[in-house]
Amino acid sequence: MSLTRRSPCGSLRAAQVGETVDLYGWVHRRRDHGGLIFIDLRDRSGLVQVTFAPANAEPYAAAGSLRLEYVLRVTGVVRRRPSGAENRDLLTGEIEVEAASVEILSRAKTPPFAINEDSQVDEQLRLRYRYLDLRRPSMARHLHLRHRMVKAVRDFLDREGFTEIETPVMIRSTPEGARDYLVPSRLRAGYFYALAQSPQLYKQLLMVAGLDRYFQIARCYRDEDLRADRQPEFTQLDLEMSFVSEDDVLDVIGRCFAHVWENVLESRIQVPIRRITHAEAIAKYGLDKPDLRYGLEITDLTEIFSKTGFKIFRQVIDQGGCVRGIRVPGGAGIAGKEIDALTEVARAEGAKGLAWWQRTGDGWQSPIAKFFTPVEHDALQAGTGAQAGDLVVAVADRPDIAAPALGQVRRDAARRLGLIAAGATEFVWVTDFPLFERSKETGDLTPAHHPFTSPNPEDLALLEKEPLRVRARAYDLVLNGTELGSGSIRIHDAAMQQRVFQGIGLTPDEAQRRFGFLLEAFEYGAPPHGGFAFGVDRVVMLAAAQESIREVIAFPKNQQAEEPMTGAPAPIDPSQLRELGLEIRRRTETRPL
Repeated sequence: MSLTRRSPCGSLRAAQVGETVDLYGWVHRRRDHGGLIFIDLRDRSGLVQVTFAPANAEPYAAAGSLRLEYVLRVTGVVRRRPSGAENRDLLTGEIEVEAASVEILSRAKTPPFAINEDSQVDEQLRLRYRYLDLRRPSMARHLHLRHRMVKAVRDFLDREGFTEIETPVMIRSTPEGARDYLVPSRLRAGYFYALAQSPQLYKQLLMVAGLDRYFQIARCYRDEDLRADRQPEFTQLDLEMSFVSEDDVLDVIGRCFAHVWENVLESRIQVPIRRITHAEAIAKYGLDKPDLRYGLEITDLTEIFSKTGFKIFRQVIDQGGCVRGIRVPGGAGIAGKEIDALTEVARAEGAKGLAWWQRTGDGWQSPIAKFFTPVEHDALQAGTGAQAGDLVVAVADRPDIAAPALGQVRRDAARRLGLIAAGATEFVWVTDFPLFERSKETGDLTPAHHPFTSPNPEDLALLEKEPLRVRARAYDLVLNGTELGSGSIRIHDAAMQQRVFQGIGLTPDEAQRRFGFLLEAFEYGAPPHGGFAFGVDRVVMLAAAQESIREVIAFPKNQQAEEPMTGAPAPIDPSQLRELGLEIRRRTETRPL
């Protein structure tokens, strides 16, 4: 008997009434009404109701033994449902299939959780039985959405003249900002590959090779601590273009997202996408990935309180710090416990506390209002634009603490007050990032993006003298407060690349040892080039309105970077280790196990 699927379950409509169809799928639901037995048969296309009547004795008898998740083949005739029995929630709800025969292709044990509904299930259990979890309607929708979005990206870039090229996954270890996953070489004992954190150097070499416009749906690997939007292995859209400026790259990426949103999500994005500088983002929103779906912009209040008698503010200002605040419209009605919660948000970012004032019809009310003069209160109102019923919160501290503290307070206040419109979508480009930053662990100068990012030509004189003031030709795309991806115009000159390497402490010999192949390539005629990469998992997560990228990845790792389904990572057979010339040692001991 042929197993060729002739009729997808979810494709049947009233126009096919009277036709004989051959269906394959899983038992989604079963209902025994005494005289008739109904099952909902499910495949990837959707559901259709199948009826088993006593008049068809053989299939009716078989239907009595059917259980959830049995795999069936059903042959029957499409009938219109009786008037009043239609199911408006199903695309197939006008019809049903009257079973003429049924064949059980596979029996199923009782699943460890319900598959025919999207009820809450412990994530570890879902990951342990991921092949069952993926049968659930929501997970199937997420993977179909992912497919359509990736296809839309490919279609757009193909029309724009890009060539899809695969680059190696096992590469030489290079600094990319996270730990490498290492792969030992069997043929060269003691040598290792690294799993690529990104195709960065290869895509630049493709530009040197004259390919002009490259893209890849690339698998990348980073050994770093996990969170809701991070996985040890992930997928990114990676592209590079020759003979371009920032405007060219931002234009292509903006139109690509507009194409995906319109053709997959049936939503329009205004292009060109708004741009703000990194300095503006920090000053107005406290973060370099601002959420623009609401206001709550940060205001600098330092000048207002520059001569204040309030000791806490005065001490901070005299020590070179600042006072910055946010006007929260309608926030005067926030309860004390809500203000306490906002204060804890600020403290979590290093702030010592959160000052606040409520604006009423009679003026300012606050535990610290008595410490300020009427002139200062008037200036506070003028500076923030506060009206009766508003709340003003402020942080007095170093700029590098006040900004992120208020950035997080801003986010939390917007959620608490319901200021985020349902379905709102706000893209923004953040440009002109710093080229360097200080490592929080060591204090050393490190690349803010990566060491192959071109410095702004206007700042070249500062490269050796004041490197922290040098701006990069780098840009991030942000959606609703989440960074989707980043890119830059790259260095294409060997001498300039050496200057940047020296800026992060790499001697010429070290640079040659680690990146000699790149520096050599630049000596054979390298075009100006730039590119961009965005996380496919993260973009689909936002499009699907999910809070974790594990919801849009077929087989993700858990928070401990483990795969409960297969038990990875797992011990390796000693014979494999011997073949690689490796032995396992305990971290606290020197003797081999």
